Amino acid sequence: MNRSLVLTLAALALAPLPALADGPKTKVTDVAVKDIPAAVVSVVKAAAPRMTIKEAELKERADRRYYDVEGVMPDGSEIEFDLLERNGRWEIVETQRDIAWSTAPKLVRDTAAASGKAIKPVRVIESKQADGMVIYELFAAGKPDEPSMEVSLKNGQAKVPAEVWPH
Repeated sequence: MNRSLVLTLAALALAPLPALADGPKTKVTDVAVKDIPAAVVSVVKAAAPRMTIKEAELKERADRRYYDVEGVMPDGSEIEFDLLERNGRWEIVETQRDIAWSTAPKLVRDTAAASGKAIKPVRVIESKQADGMVIYELFAAGKPDEPSMEVSLKNGQAKVPAEVWPH
């Protein structure tokens, strides 16, 4: 994935809400692959055994710790796992990968088309959430920094959220 895009999305996900601007700050630390805790690697490898881990970041805010672990699959596709530490255990809370728009579920494509927004995505990030929801982030030509539209899919229902998903 585009490193700057991933960093931007991650910063937005962990940024305090405007009303809480004086709240806890997020500390982001690059972590060398060799220094990623074995427990984190174990969870990632269980989800994607053939993934080659390329980089990681530790994000800490208040009493929460996250790892963003990025890597490459044997076919060359990039994948990212966002893990949250809960009760001393690491769990994947989000999995992101780039996909071709044509491979997105038909319901998602139809929902985007019916939204009235004329977007021909040049990049699509499929973001699987821990609760089973999948967010499709659609990027328009010339706008690489933030999605022009998002479509959520859960329990067979797709919709264009009124607000950007706080991933």
